[in-house]
Amino acid sequence: MAEYDAPVSPSVRPSLTDGLMTQILEIIRQGHLRHGDGLPTVRELAKRFSVTAPTVREALRGLQATGTVELRHGSGVYVGAGASRMVLANPHTTGITTEATLQLVEARLMIEPTIAMQAALHRTPENLDRLQAALATALQPRDDGQPEARLNFHRELAASSGNTVIYEVIDSLLAVRRREQREVRRVYDHRADYDQHVAIFEAVAGQDAERAGELTRAHLMEIRNAVASRLS
Repeated sequence: MAEYDAPVSPSVRPSLTDGLMTQILEIIRQGHLRHGDGLPTVRELAKRFSVTAPTVREALRGLQATGTVELRHGSGVYVGAGASRMVLANPHTTGITTEATLQLVEARLMIEPTIAMQAALHRTPENLDRLQAALATALQPRDDGQPEARLNFHRELAASSGNTVIYEVIDSLLAVRRREQREVRRVYDHRADYDQHVAIFEAVAGQDAERAGELTRAHLMEIRNAVASRLS
């Protein structure tokens, strides 16, 4: 039998789009560009890398999915907030299940009480302002099609910890499991959720780390029990 080289799976072989995404990332890195800085246009990128405009758009959409770039209609291409992140959410998720929702809450229960304690110790006036802004809109009707229109209390709590990686872990966890988060909101009483957030905020504002941790643990335990009851 003649020997031959096994073909490389298309899923393994780097694609033209993957290579282009890497080259665009190099533009950001070498140019020391930051969030909001402009990037070359689609036409300019196509000419620079000798590819077609649709190929450039496909690469940009891939980078947009992780927040690395922002495509602003009628304006251009800009560096996104995710360009410097060390932890990124996977934009391709599987279907929602009650079991997955329960695991999400349990994962948060493992880490968020400690985050709340750190937030109480390290929060800044700006952090408190953003936590208050998250509380201010919490009881308003929610449009899940416009998640950027409101602040998430737990994201802002993580930001208040002063640890960028921890913030990115929570941000990515909530982003990649957005559908499970909607399920949590559906099964858990909105008013109770708000009141518990207010109590956590007051502990953080008062720099009472132990109480902030205890309240966060109790809050997530109640959510866990509400989700778990649906499995019974």
